[in-house]
Amino acid sequence: MKRIFVFILLLSAISSSFLSTAASKKQQPLKLSKESGFEAGALFGTQFTETDGAYDIIAKASNSGIKFDGDFDLSTYVSLNFTFQNKDAVHPMFICCDMLDSRADKKEYTGRTNRAKTGVFEFVYAVQPGEKVDIVMNLPPDMPHPEVNAKFSLMRGTPYSHALNLFSYDLDVKDVHQIALSVVKGYPGIKYTISNIRLVPGKRVAPSVMKMTEAQMFPFVDRYGQYRHADWKGKIHSDKDLAKAKAAEEKDLARYQGPEDWNQWGGWKNGPRFEATGQFRVQKVDGKWWMIDPDGYLFWSHGVVRVTPSCCVTPLDDRKFYFEGLPTDENDPFYAFYSTHDALLWPYYVARNIKETYDYSSANAYRKYGENYMEIWSDLAHRRCRSWGINTMANSSDPAICAMDRTVYNERVDLGAPVEGYPVWPVLEGSRGWWPFIDPFDNSFPLCVRAHLEAKIDQLNDPWCLGFYVDNEIAWGSQANFASLALCASPSQASKMVLIDALVKKYKTIDKLNAAWGTKLKSWNALLQNRKHLPKNANADLEELTLLIVDKYFSVVRDVFKQVAPNKLYMGCRFSSSPEFVVRIAAKYVDVMSYNNYTFDRADFKLPEGIDLPVVLGEFHFGAMDRGMFHPGQVTTNNQEGKGAAYEYYLLSCLKNPCLIGTNWHQFSDQPCTGRFDGENFQVGFTDCCDTPYPETVKHVRNIGYNMYHIRFDN
Repeated sequence: MKRIFVFILLLSAISSSFLSTAASKKQQPLKLSKESGFEAGALFGTQFTETDGAYDIIAKASNSGIKFDGDFDLSTYVSLNFTFQNKDAVHPMFICCDMLDSRADKKEYTGRTNRAKTGVFEFVYAVQPGEKVDIVMNLPPDMPHPEVNAKFSLMRGTPYSHALNLFSYDLDVKDVHQIALSVVKGYPGIKYTISNIRLVPGKRVAPSVMKMTEAQMFPFVDRYGQYRHADWKGKIHSDKDLAKAKAAEEKDLARYQGPEDWNQWGGWKNGPRFEATGQFRVQKVDGKWWMIDPDGYLFWSHGVVRVTPSCCVTPLDDRKFYFEGLPTDENDPFYAFYSTHDALLWPYYVARNIKETYDYSSANAYRKYGENYMEIWSDLAHRRCRSWGINTMANSSDPAICAMDRTVYNERVDLGAPVEGYPVWPVLEGSRGWWPFIDPFDNSFPLCVRAHLEAKIDQLNDPWCLGFYVDNEIAWGSQANFASLALCASPSQASKMVLIDALVKKYKTIDKLNAAWGTKLKSWNALLQNRKHLPKNANADLEELTLLIVDKYFSVVRDVFKQVAPNKLYMGCRFSSSPEFVVRIAAKYVDVMSYNNYTFDRADFKLPEGIDLPVVLGEFHFGAMDRGMFHPGQVTTNNQEGKGAAYEYYLLSCLKNPCLIGTNWHQFSDQPCTGRFDGENFQVGFTDCCDTPYPETVKHVRNIGYNMYHIRFDN
């Protein structure tokens, strides 16, 4: 008996020792700090200090952050967790978490959340001023069915993005070479702290959607154009749901009929009055730029882009298996929506040789409002704008809706787009952008500008049209870019001949140019025939010569614009990239500067020193992924309430900025969940693809819209 007792004690001791050893070997969270061997480096030239694993960061540019380089096997970890403290009392922050494996380009991908990339993992989170949050970034699971993922095409986000709440998720977790934490779309000088950064062990489990086979996944879009494999607040399940949504909105519109202090134009009828010219104009009042409406009242343009029932046109080429219940009978009334489209965007589909599309948003409007859907929807669009505190239908909106003269609008032309009855315009060889850059020194350039404007002559003669943008997000490049392209172009390039003439005047002989550039050109004709890139020694001249091209572009556009439409505002070219040398030239010719900038606020926006002009923000938006869409757009928020709050915060910052005279939200309705011509499938609408308004967004749009004149005038 004694021996048995001793044996039991010995067995117990061995067991206790084994359990203790097993417990000690259980994987613990791995901290990313200097003490544990993880040396942080700066992203974007960031200034930071580290104390006990806490990184205090001061941004030196709009993007900032830290990174950890090395060879990481993360296959036994489930998430990267950290604490983020926004120490700025004014600005929200957009925290971006990135991981790169060996397949990724070695460039810093941090913050570039526009499209899925091989070897890149991206996660984003919005943090409000003064907020301190614990963030959990779940690592992507192994992909059970890569063959399904391979079939997702022409979409910035996919059903897998929705399931994982990620943009890019194609990461080899056993082969990670960079972990980066950054703030993007911020401001120099903002301060924040990232602390307690740790990898948490666990099993990465794929969500149920990722376990679907091809037969189970496809089709993944229902007859309303919605994602089939999820449910959410406001999703339409039947035509009865459409009728209920219609009735609910009518009650809302009856309750909110628009700001009482607006006149017919949406100007401030209770504010001061100035000279009435019958047209919109700009004027600086007490240090702030304003528009003045045709009756002489202060006007601040609170606008929305692409007011059209055709926001959800999606390509079908090689993708029809995505969609459930597409009409096949030409006698089916829904067959008509293979041919409806957004007039401004349609040339982009044609240019990409997209042969077949379907317009889900118009089809749903037909379901919701009947055969006269276009008439009903158009009337509703004006009532919605007034009710929501929107006083401008911005560019790309349906011309017929704008022509009803019930809501002020602006318009845009793209000079590179075709005009019926005219030949293809001569472009600057090698230029890029939405359309190639039309050569402004070509003799046909004034005709190009005139043809585009005269195609819109009804709008240009309409007092409800406040002005025009000419072109959109031109790819300017460096200051040497356009001259470099011209001097490498074919001998017939008009700009090339003009620039060579300028060089002849400067250098007199080819030998003097060769001495300056380090070239061996035998004659000026050899330069005319040249198709090779020029040496770096030519850059100083190229930078001067580019100014000639840019100046010619703006001066011709201005001259023709004022000949065709002397009373309309020339509102610039909607800068995306905005090199200062271009901005300074544009300032000599435009009535209003325009910028498309996606960020949380514009409180600190200003033009370069010495330029005093009014500015319209041509595009901005926010989105979230909690309502069945696959991508939140250019600036992410955490949910629909966050989206609405971000809108109100952004408008507040703009109303307090003395140079800003308006904003254009991009866009009226969500894009198609399966992407438009370029794959954008952003959840950035005031309404969804079934024409149901997002109540959280509308609430905040009204909050700022109904009070905007007092905010602007009193601050």
